[in-house]
Amino acid sequence: MHKVFISQFVACRRNILIFSLVFFCYLSSFSQGSEPYGKGLRIDLDSSGHRYLRVIFWNQIWMRSIQHNPGSIVNEQPTKNTWDIGARRLRLLGYAQITPRYLILFHIGINNQTFATGGAPGGSGTGPNGIAKKPAVFFHDAWNEYAVIPAVNPVTGIRNKYTLYFGAGLHYWNGISRMSSASTLNFLALDAPMVNWPLVENSDQFVRQFGLYVKGKLGKLNYSMHLNKPFATNLTPPDPDPIRGPIAVDNNGNSNPAIGGYFDYQFLDQEENLLPFRVGTYVGTRKIFNIGAGFFHNNNGTLSKNIINSQEVFNKHDITLFGLDVFADLPIGKPSRNMAFTGYSVLYKYDLGPNYLRTIGIMNPSSGFDPGMPSNERTLNGPGNARMFIGTGDIWYTQAGILLPNKTNDKLKLQPYAAYTFKRLEANDDAGHYFDIGCNFFLDAHHAKITPQYSSRPLYFDVNGKRNVTQRKGEFMLQFQIYL
Repeated sequence: MHKVFISQFVACRRNILIFSLVFFCYLSSFSQGSEPYGKGLRIDLDSSGHRYLRVIFWNQIWMRSIQHNPGSIVNEQPTKNTWDIGARRLRLLGYAQITPRYLILFHIGINNQTFATGGAPGGSGTGPNGIAKKPAVFFHDAWNEYAVIPAVNPVTGIRNKYTLYFGAGLHYWNGISRMSSASTLNFLALDAPMVNWPLVENSDQFVRQFGLYVKGKLGKLNYSMHLNKPFATNLTPPDPDPIRGPIAVDNNGNSNPAIGGYFDYQFLDQEENLLPFRVGTYVGTRKIFNIGAGFFHNNNGTLSKNIINSQEVFNKHDITLFGLDVFADLPIGKPSRNMAFTGYSVLYKYDLGPNYLRTIGIMNPSSGFDPGMPSNERTLNGPGNARMFIGTGDIWYTQAGILLPNKTNDKLKLQPYAAYTFKRLEANDDAGHYFDIGCNFFLDAHHAKITPQYSSRPLYFDVNGKRNVTQRKGEFMLQFQIYL
Protein backbone atom coordinates (compact mmCIF):
# COMPACT_ATOMS: atom_id res chain seq x y z
CA MET A 1 0.00 0.00 0.00
CA HIS A 2 2.82 2.42 0.80
CA LYS A 3 4.21 1.94 -2.72
CA VAL A 4 0.87 2.98 -4.22
CA PHE A 5 0.73 6.03 -1.94
CA ILE A 6 4.25 7.08 -2.98
CA SER A 7 3.54 6.57 -6.68
CA GLN A 8 0.45 8.78 -6.46
CA PHE A 9 2.45 11.47 -4.70
CA VAL A 10 5.19 11.35 -7.34
CA ALA A 11 2.56 11.61 -10.09
CA CYS A 12 1.67 15.07 -8.76
CA ARG A 13 5.29 16.31 -8.61
CA ARG A 14 4.99 18.90 -11.37
CA ASN A 15 1.94 20.56 -9.85
CA ILE A 16 3.49 20.38 -6.39
CA LEU A 17 6.58 22.19 -7.69
CA ILE A 18 4.44 24.93 -9.26
CA PHE A 19 2.36 25.33 -6.09
CA SER A 20 5.49 25.40 -3.94
CA LEU A 21 6.98 28.25 -5.95
CA VAL A 22 3.74 30.22 -5.66
CA PHE A 23 3.55 29.41 -1.98
CA PHE A 24 7.02 30.64 -1.07
CA CYS A 25 6.63 33.81 -3.13
CA TYR A 26 3.40 34.49 -1.26
CA LEU A 27 5.04 33.66 2.06
CA SER A 28 7.82 36.20 1.56
CA SER A 29 5.29 39.01 1.17
CA PHE A 30 4.01 38.29 4.72
CA SER A 31 7.36 38.19 6.48
CA GLN A 32 6.44 41.02 8.85
CA GLY A 33 3.09 39.56 9.98
CA SER A 34 0.23 41.79 11.14
CA GLU A 35 -0.66 43.85 14.18
CA PRO A 36 -1.61 41.95 17.38
CA TYR A 37 -5.16 40.69 17.11
CA GLY A 38 -6.12 41.37 20.72
CA LYS A 39 -9.87 40.97 21.32
CA GLY A 40 -10.57 41.06 17.61
CA LEU A 41 -13.35 43.09 16.01
CA ARG A 42 -15.29 43.85 19.18
CA ILE A 43 -17.43 46.80 20.26
CA ASP A 44 -18.08 47.17 23.99
CA LEU A 45 -21.59 48.37 24.77
CA ASP A 46 -20.80 49.46 28.33
CA SER A 47 -17.77 50.35 30.43
CA SER A 48 -17.72 46.99 32.23
CA GLY A 49 -17.23 44.96 29.05
CA HIS A 50 -20.06 42.60 29.99
CA ARG A 51 -22.18 43.87 27.08
CA TYR A 52 -20.51 43.74 23.69
CA LEU A 53 -20.78 42.91 19.99
CA ARG A 54 -18.17 40.67 18.32
CA VAL A 55 -17.80 40.08 14.57
CA ILE A 56 -15.52 37.55 12.83
CA PHE A 57 -14.73 37.38 9.10
CA TRP A 58 -12.79 34.59 7.39
CA ASN A 59 -11.87 33.28 3.97
CA GLN A 60 -10.38 29.90 3.07
CA ILE A 61 -9.21 29.78 -0.54
CA TRP A 62 -8.01 26.49 -2.01
CA MET A 63 -5.65 25.87 -4.91
CA ARG A 64 -5.68 22.22 -5.98
CA SER A 65 -4.36 19.59 -8.33
CA ILE A 66 -6.85 16.70 -8.47
CA GLN A 67 -6.35 13.23 -9.85
CA HIS A 68 -9.88 12.36 -10.90
CA ASN A 69 -11.51 8.99 -10.51
CA PRO A 70 -11.42 7.08 -13.83
CA GLY A 71 -13.95 8.20 -16.44
CA SER A 72 -14.78 11.56 -14.82
CA ILE A 73 -16.01 14.49 -16.90
CA VAL A 74 -15.55 18.18 -16.06
CA ASN A 75 -17.84 20.60 -17.92
CA GLU A 76 -18.78 17.72 -20.26
CA GLN A 77 -15.12 17.00 -21.09
CA PRO A 78 -13.42 13.71 -20.12
CA THR A 79 -10.67 14.68 -17.68
CA LYS A 80 -7.96 12.84 -15.76
CA ASN A 81 -6.54 15.82 -13.87
CA THR A 82 -7.82 19.26 -12.89
CA TRP A 83 -6.04 22.33 -11.57
CA ASP A 84 -8.26 24.95 -9.97
CA ILE A 85 -8.68 27.73 -7.40
CA GLY A 86 -11.90 28.00 -5.42
CA ALA A 87 -13.58 29.03 -2.19
CA ARG A 88 -13.87 26.40 0.51
CA ARG A 89 -15.43 28.84 2.98
CA LEU A 90 -16.37 32.54 2.88
CA ARG A 91 -18.00 33.38 6.20
CA LEU A 92 -19.24 36.10 8.54
CA LEU A 93 -20.15 35.40 12.17
CA GLY A 94 -21.48 37.86 14.72
CA TYR A 95 -22.73 37.54 18.26
CA ALA A 96 -23.83 39.97 20.94
CA GLN A 97 -23.80 39.55 24.71
CA ILE A 98 -26.77 41.82 25.27
CA THR A 99 -26.64 41.35 29.05
CA PRO A 100 -24.56 38.94 31.16
CA ARG A 101 -27.42 36.46 30.69
CA TYR A 102 -28.61 36.96 27.07
CA LEU A 103 -26.69 36.11 23.91
CA ILE A 104 -27.71 36.16 20.24
CA LEU A 105 -25.63 34.70 17.41
CA PHE A 106 -25.79 34.55 13.62
CA HIS A 107 -23.44 33.00 11.07
CA ILE A 108 -23.76 33.40 7.29
CA GLY A 109 -21.68 32.61 4.25
CA ILE A 110 -21.07 30.31 1.30
CA ASN A 111 -19.04 27.14 0.78
CA ASN A 112 -17.51 24.99 -1.92
CA GLN A 113 -17.49 27.19 -5.03
CA THR A 114 -15.26 25.98 -7.86
CA PHE A 115 -14.85 27.08 -11.47
CA ALA A 116 -17.35 24.41 -12.58
CA THR A 117 -19.64 23.70 -9.60
CA GLY A 118 -21.19 25.28 -6.53
CA GLY A 119 -23.24 28.06 -8.11
CA ALA A 120 -26.77 29.25 -7.43
CA PRO A 121 -29.54 26.61 -7.48
CA GLY A 122 -30.98 26.22 -10.96
CA GLY A 123 -27.98 27.74 -12.71
CA SER A 124 -26.94 25.97 -15.90
CA GLY A 125 -24.73 26.56 -18.89
CA THR A 126 -22.78 29.62 -19.96
CA GLY A 127 -23.68 33.13 -18.88
CA PRO A 128 -24.19 35.30 -15.79
CA ASN A 129 -25.75 32.44 -13.81
CA GLY A 130 -23.62 29.53 -14.96
CA ILE A 131 -23.51 26.41 -12.86
CA ALA A 132 -20.54 27.70 -10.83
CA LYS A 133 -21.59 31.32 -10.39
CA LYS A 134 -23.37 33.38 -7.74
CA PRO A 135 -23.98 30.85 -4.95
CA ALA A 136 -26.62 31.84 -2.44
CA VAL A 137 -25.51 33.16 0.95
CA PHE A 138 -27.36 31.30 3.70
CA PHE A 139 -27.51 31.08 7.49
CA HIS A 140 -25.27 28.46 9.01
CA ASP A 141 -26.23 29.32 12.61
CA ALA A 142 -28.92 31.45 14.23
CA TRP A 143 -29.66 30.96 17.91
CA ASN A 144 -30.64 32.71 21.12
CA GLU A 145 -29.24 31.76 24.52
CA TYR A 146 -30.07 32.40 28.17
CA ALA A 147 -27.64 31.86 31.05
CA VAL A 148 -29.41 30.09 33.92
CA ILE A 149 -26.14 29.81 35.87
CA PRO A 150 -23.56 31.98 34.06
CA ALA A 151 -19.81 31.44 34.15
CA VAL A 152 -19.44 34.60 36.23
CA ASN A 153 -22.03 35.78 38.74
CA PRO A 154 -23.23 39.12 37.30
CA VAL A 155 -23.76 40.60 40.78
CA THR A 156 -20.71 39.42 42.75
CA GLY A 157 -18.28 38.94 39.85
CA ILE A 158 -17.27 35.55 41.28
CA ARG A 159 -16.67 32.69 38.79
CA ASN A 160 -19.12 29.80 39.17
CA LYS A 161 -17.78 26.24 39.32
CA TYR A 162 -21.02 24.90 37.84
CA THR A 163 -22.74 26.55 34.86
CA LEU A 164 -25.93 26.00 32.88
CA TYR A 165 -27.07 27.67 29.67
CA PHE A 166 -30.22 27.10 27.61
CA GLY A 167 -30.63 27.97 23.93
CA ALA A 168 -32.80 27.49 20.85
CA GLY A 169 -32.44 27.92 17.11
CA LEU A 170 -30.43 26.63 14.17
CA HIS A 171 -27.45 25.52 16.22
CA TYR A 172 -24.06 23.75 16.18
CA TRP A 173 -24.08 22.22 19.67
CA ASN A 174 -23.66 18.75 18.18
CA GLY A 175 -23.26 15.34 19.69
CA ILE A 176 -20.98 12.45 18.70
CA SER A 177 -17.49 13.97 19.14
CA ARG A 178 -15.34 17.02 19.74
CA MET A 179 -14.77 17.35 16.01
CA SER A 180 -18.52 17.25 15.32
CA SER A 181 -18.52 20.85 16.63
CA ALA A 182 -15.09 21.73 15.24
CA SER A 183 -14.14 25.30 14.55
CA THR A 184 -13.24 25.75 10.89
CA LEU A 185 -10.80 28.53 11.85
CA ASN A 186 -8.16 26.47 13.61
CA PHE A 187 -7.99 22.94 12.21
CA LEU A 188 -4.77 21.02 12.70
CA ALA A 189 -5.06 19.40 9.26
CA LEU A 190 -6.17 21.46 6.29
CA ASP A 191 -9.79 20.43 6.84
CA ALA A 192 -11.97 18.04 8.81
CA PRO A 193 -12.15 14.41 7.64
CA MET A 194 -15.91 14.92 7.12
CA VAL A 195 -16.70 11.61 8.88
CA ASN A 196 -17.30 13.76 11.96
CA TRP A 197 -20.40 15.19 10.23
CA PRO A 198 -22.25 12.04 9.09
CA LEU A 199 -25.60 13.75 8.40
CA VAL A 200 -24.18 16.72 6.48
CA GLU A 201 -26.67 18.20 4.02
CA ASN A 202 -29.14 15.32 4.40
CA SER A 203 -31.15 15.77 7.60
CA ASP A 204 -29.25 18.92 8.57
CA GLN A 205 -28.42 22.30 7.05
CA PHE A 206 -24.65 22.26 6.66
CA VAL A 207 -24.25 20.34 9.95
CA ARG A 208 -26.95 22.31 11.79
CA GLN A 209 -30.48 21.39 12.83
CA PHE A 210 -33.22 23.41 14.50
CA GLY A 211 -33.54 22.51 18.14
CA LEU A 212 -33.10 23.19 21.82
CA TYR A 213 -29.83 22.75 23.67
CA VAL A 214 -28.32 22.95 27.13
CA LYS A 215 -24.62 23.35 27.85
CA GLY A 216 -22.38 24.06 30.78
CA LYS A 217 -19.70 22.81 33.14
CA LEU A 218 -19.72 20.58 36.19
CA GLY A 219 -16.28 21.34 37.53
CA LYS A 220 -13.90 19.90 34.93
CA LEU A 221 -16.67 18.08 33.06
CA ASN A 222 -17.87 20.04 30.02
CA TYR A 223 -21.26 19.04 28.59
CA SER A 224 -23.79 19.85 25.89
CA MET A 225 -27.06 18.11 24.98
CA HIS A 226 -29.71 18.82 22.39
CA LEU A 227 -33.24 17.98 21.26
CA ASN A 228 -33.59 18.64 17.52
CA LYS A 229 -36.12 18.39 14.71
CA PRO A 230 -34.17 16.92 11.75
CA PHE A 231 -34.80 18.33 8.29
CA ALA A 232 -37.04 16.20 6.09
CA THR A 233 -35.44 13.55 3.87
CA ASN A 234 -37.23 11.54 1.18
CA LEU A 235 -34.80 9.40 -0.82
CA THR A 236 -36.33 6.34 -2.49
CA PRO A 237 -34.69 3.10 -1.35
CA PRO A 238 -33.34 0.92 -4.16
CA ASP A 239 -34.11 -2.74 -4.69
CA PRO A 240 -32.20 -4.96 -2.26
CA ASP A 241 -28.72 -6.04 -3.28
CA PRO A 242 -28.79 -9.71 -4.35
CA ILE A 243 -25.88 -10.49 -2.01
CA ARG A 244 -26.11 -7.95 0.83
CA GLY A 245 -29.87 -7.50 1.06
CA PRO A 246 -31.82 -4.28 1.78
CA ILE A 247 -30.10 -0.89 1.47
CA ALA A 248 -31.10 1.95 3.82
CA VAL A 249 -31.34 5.54 2.56
CA ASP A 250 -32.30 8.84 4.20
CA ASN A 251 -36.08 8.96 4.35
CA ASN A 252 -37.52 10.14 7.66
CA GLY A 253 -41.04 11.25 6.67
CA ASN A 254 -42.38 13.49 9.43
CA SER A 255 -39.08 13.31 11.29
CA ASN A 256 -39.02 12.21 14.90
CA PRO A 257 -37.12 14.25 17.51
CA ALA A 258 -33.38 13.63 17.58
CA ILE A 259 -31.40 13.63 20.80
CA GLY A 260 -27.66 13.92 21.21
CA GLY A 261 -24.87 15.13 23.41
CA TYR A 262 -21.15 15.36 24.00
CA PHE A 263 -19.27 15.23 27.30
CA ASP A 264 -15.55 15.71 27.83
CA TYR A 265 -13.49 15.74 31.00
CA GLN A 266 -10.79 18.41 30.84
CA PHE A 267 -7.86 17.32 32.99
CA LEU A 268 -5.56 20.33 32.52
CA ASP A 269 -6.40 23.83 31.22
CA GLN A 270 -10.13 24.46 31.02
CA GLU A 271 -11.49 25.43 27.58
CA GLU A 272 -14.12 28.10 27.13
CA ASN A 273 -17.60 27.02 26.04
CA LEU A 274 -19.13 30.40 25.20
CA LEU A 275 -19.43 29.13 21.62
CA PRO A 276 -19.59 25.51 20.38
CA PHE A 277 -16.62 25.78 18.02
CA ARG A 278 -13.92 23.45 19.35
CA VAL A 279 -10.26 24.28 18.68
CA GLY A 280 -8.17 21.95 16.51
CA THR A 281 -4.74 23.19 17.63
CA TYR A 282 -3.72 25.93 20.05
CA VAL A 283 -0.29 26.36 18.39
CA GLY A 284 1.56 25.91 21.68
CA THR A 285 -0.42 28.46 23.72
CA ARG A 286 -2.35 26.06 25.98
CA LYS A 287 -1.92 22.86 27.95
CA ILE A 288 -4.89 20.63 27.16
CA PHE A 289 -5.74 16.98 27.74
CA ASN A 290 -9.37 15.87 27.35
CA ILE A 291 -11.23 12.60 27.05
CA GLY A 292 -14.74 12.74 25.62
CA ALA A 293 -17.75 10.71 24.47
CA GLY A 294 -20.91 11.57 22.58
CA PHE A 295 -23.99 10.21 20.84
CA PHE A 296 -26.83 10.99 18.43
CA HIS A 297 -30.11 9.09 18.05
CA ASN A 298 -33.07 9.57 15.74
CA ASN A 299 -35.93 7.06 15.53
CA ASN A 300 -36.93 5.96 12.03
CA GLY A 301 -34.40 8.17 10.28
CA THR A 302 -33.79 5.88 7.30
CA LEU A 303 -35.82 3.56 5.07
CA SER A 304 -35.04 0.35 3.18
CA LYS A 305 -36.94 -1.87 0.76
CA ASN A 306 -37.19 -5.65 0.70
CA ILE A 307 -39.03 -7.92 -1.71
CA ILE A 308 -40.90 -10.82 -0.11
CA ASN A 309 -43.07 -13.10 -2.22
CA SER A 310 -42.84 -10.57 -5.09
CA GLN A 311 -44.20 -7.84 -2.79
CA GLU A 312 -42.32 -4.69 -1.82
CA VAL A 313 -41.90 -4.34 1.93
CA PHE A 314 -40.53 -1.10 3.43
CA ASN A 315 -38.82 -0.94 6.80
CA LYS A 316 -37.82 2.03 8.91
CA HIS A 317 -34.48 2.12 10.75
CA ASP A 318 -33.11 4.19 13.60
CA ILE A 319 -30.00 6.34 13.25
CA THR A 320 -27.72 5.66 16.22
CA LEU A 321 -24.25 7.19 16.30
CA PHE A 322 -21.55 6.99 18.98
CA GLY A 323 -18.12 8.55 19.36
CA LEU A 324 -15.25 8.22 21.82
CA ASP A 325 -12.25 10.56 21.54
CA VAL A 326 -9.13 12.01 23.14
CA PHE A 327 -7.50 15.39 22.51
CA ALA A 328 -4.09 16.62 23.63
CA ASP A 329 -2.29 19.91 22.99
CA LEU A 330 0.85 20.00 25.11
CA PRO A 331 4.22 21.79 25.19
CA ILE A 332 7.21 19.49 24.65
CA GLY A 333 10.96 19.90 25.03
CA LYS A 334 12.68 22.88 26.57
CA PRO A 335 10.38 25.88 27.18
CA SER A 336 12.83 28.13 25.29
CA ARG A 337 12.22 26.14 22.10
CA ASN A 338 8.44 26.79 22.13
CA MET A 339 7.60 23.35 20.76
CA ALA A 340 4.24 21.65 21.14
CA PHE A 341 2.45 18.42 20.28
CA THR A 342 -1.16 18.31 19.07
CA GLY A 343 -2.98 15.00 18.76
CA TYR A 344 -6.56 13.90 18.32
CA SER A 345 -8.04 10.42 17.93
CA VAL A 346 -11.68 9.39 17.66
CA LEU A 347 -13.52 6.11 17.18
CA TYR A 348 -17.00 6.25 15.65
CA LYS A 349 -19.60 3.50 15.65
CA TYR A 350 -22.34 4.35 13.16
CA ASP A 351 -25.64 2.53 12.60
CA LEU A 352 -27.85 4.11 9.94
CA GLY A 353 -29.63 0.96 8.82
CA PRO A 354 -28.57 -2.02 6.70
CA ASN A 355 -25.88 -1.35 4.07
CA TYR A 356 -26.26 2.41 4.41
CA LEU A 357 -23.51 4.14 2.39
CA ARG A 358 -22.77 7.69 1.21
CA THR A 359 -20.08 9.03 -1.07
CA ILE A 360 -18.87 12.61 -1.21
CA GLY A 361 -16.28 14.79 -2.97
CA ILE A 362 -15.34 18.10 -1.35
CA MET A 363 -15.57 20.94 -3.88
CA ASN A 364 -15.94 18.29 -6.58
CA PRO A 365 -15.54 19.91 -10.03
CA SER A 366 -16.81 16.82 -11.85
CA SER A 367 -20.44 16.51 -12.88
CA GLY A 368 -20.44 12.80 -13.70
CA PHE A 369 -18.92 9.95 -15.66
CA ASP A 370 -18.17 9.81 -19.37
CA PRO A 371 -21.36 8.31 -20.91
CA GLY A 372 -19.21 6.14 -23.14
CA MET A 373 -17.50 4.44 -20.22
CA PRO A 374 -18.88 0.96 -19.41
CA SER A 375 -20.67 0.94 -16.08
CA ASN A 376 -18.60 -1.98 -14.78
CA GLU A 377 -15.44 0.12 -15.18
CA ARG A 378 -16.75 3.00 -13.08
CA THR A 379 -15.58 3.30 -9.51
CA LEU A 380 -18.25 2.99 -6.86
CA ASN A 381 -16.84 6.16 -5.28
CA GLY A 382 -18.46 8.30 -7.94
CA PRO A 383 -16.79 10.81 -10.31
CA GLY A 384 -14.16 13.49 -9.68
CA ASN A 385 -12.54 13.38 -6.24
CA ALA A 386 -15.43 11.50 -4.62
CA ARG A 387 -14.65 9.01 -1.87
CA MET A 388 -16.54 6.57 0.29
CA PHE A 389 -17.80 8.98 2.94
CA ILE A 390 -19.63 7.20 5.74
CA GLY A 391 -21.95 4.27 6.31
CA THR A 392 -23.08 1.74 8.86
CA GLY A 393 -19.88 0.45 10.43
CA ASP A 394 -16.80 1.62 12.32
CA ILE A 395 -14.52 4.58 11.54
CA TRP A 396 -11.29 5.53 13.27
CA TYR A 397 -9.64 8.89 12.64
CA THR A 398 -6.31 10.07 14.08
CA GLN A 399 -4.22 13.17 13.46
CA ALA A 400 -1.01 14.48 15.01
CA GLY A 401 1.23 17.48 14.51
CA ILE A 402 4.41 18.98 15.93
CA LEU A 403 5.00 22.71 16.33
CA LEU A 404 8.66 23.07 15.35
CA PRO A 405 11.15 25.08 17.46
CA ASN A 406 10.88 28.85 17.14
CA LYS A 407 11.84 32.00 18.97
CA THR A 408 9.28 33.64 21.22
CA ASN A 409 9.05 36.81 19.10
CA ASP A 410 8.88 34.96 15.76
CA LYS A 411 5.50 35.17 14.04
CA LEU A 412 6.38 32.55 11.44
CA LYS A 413 5.82 29.05 12.87
CA LEU A 414 5.80 25.66 11.17
CA GLN A 415 3.64 22.71 12.16
CA PRO A 416 3.96 19.53 10.07
CA TYR A 417 1.18 17.01 10.58
CA ALA A 418 -0.24 13.73 9.36
CA ALA A 419 -3.70 12.16 9.53
CA TYR A 420 -5.11 8.69 8.95
CA THR A 421 -8.68 7.44 8.56
CA PHE A 422 -9.71 3.79 8.76
CA LYS A 423 -13.20 2.84 7.55
CA ARG A 424 -14.75 -0.60 7.90
CA LEU A 425 -18.23 -0.19 6.45
CA GLU A 426 -20.87 -2.89 6.23
CA ALA A 427 -21.62 -2.19 2.56
CA ASN A 428 -17.98 -2.65 1.43
CA ASP A 429 -15.92 -5.83 1.41
CA ASP A 430 -12.55 -4.08 1.84
CA ALA A 431 -11.67 -1.65 4.62
CA GLY A 432 -10.63 1.83 3.47
CA HIS A 433 -7.34 3.51 4.36
CA TYR A 434 -7.06 7.29 3.86
CA PHE A 435 -3.89 9.35 4.31
CA ASP A 436 -3.20 13.09 4.66
CA ILE A 437 0.14 14.81 5.12
CA GLY A 438 0.82 18.53 5.27
CA CYS A 439 2.26 21.48 7.13
CA ASN A 440 0.80 24.66 8.60
CA PHE A 441 2.86 27.78 7.90
CA PHE A 442 1.58 30.21 10.54
CA LEU A 443 2.24 33.80 9.53
CA ASP A 444 0.26 35.17 12.48
CA ALA A 445 -1.11 32.09 14.28
CA HIS A 446 -4.42 31.01 12.73
CA HIS A 447 -5.24 34.59 11.71
CA ALA A 448 -3.00 34.24 8.68
CA LYS A 449 -1.71 30.84 7.61
CA ILE A 450 -0.90 28.84 4.50
CA THR A 451 -1.32 25.06 4.45
CA PRO A 452 -0.17 22.62 1.76
CA GLN A 453 -1.58 19.09 2.03
CA TYR A 454 -1.51 15.90 -0.01
CA SER A 455 -4.32 13.36 0.40
CA SER A 456 -4.65 9.81 -0.88
CA ARG A 457 -7.95 7.94 -1.20
CA PRO A 458 -8.86 4.33 -2.14
CA LEU A 459 -11.10 3.58 -5.13
CA TYR A 460 -13.70 0.84 -4.86
CA PHE A 461 -14.85 -1.27 -7.79
CA ASP A 462 -17.35 -4.07 -8.21
CA VAL A 463 -15.19 -7.18 -8.54
CA ASN A 464 -17.32 -10.29 -9.07
CA GLY A 465 -20.07 -8.93 -6.87
CA LYS A 466 -17.71 -7.68 -4.15
CA ARG A 467 -16.75 -4.09 -3.37
CA ASN A 468 -12.96 -4.15 -3.38
CA VAL A 469 -10.20 -1.53 -3.47
CA THR A 470 -8.11 -1.90 -6.63
CA GLN A 471 -6.75 1.63 -7.20
CA ARG A 472 -5.84 4.83 -5.39
CA LYS A 473 -5.93 8.50 -6.42
CA GLY A 474 -4.48 11.62 -4.86
CA GLU A 475 -5.14 15.32 -4.46
CA PHE A 476 -2.73 18.15 -3.65
CA MET A 477 -4.22 21.24 -1.97
CA LEU A 478 -2.83 24.60 -0.91
CA GLN A 479 -5.00 26.68 1.43
CA PHE A 480 -4.73 30.42 2.02
CA GLN A 481 -6.56 31.43 5.21
CA ILE A 482 -7.10 34.77 6.89
CA TYR A 483 -9.57 35.57 9.63
CA LEU A 484 -10.22 38.80 11.47
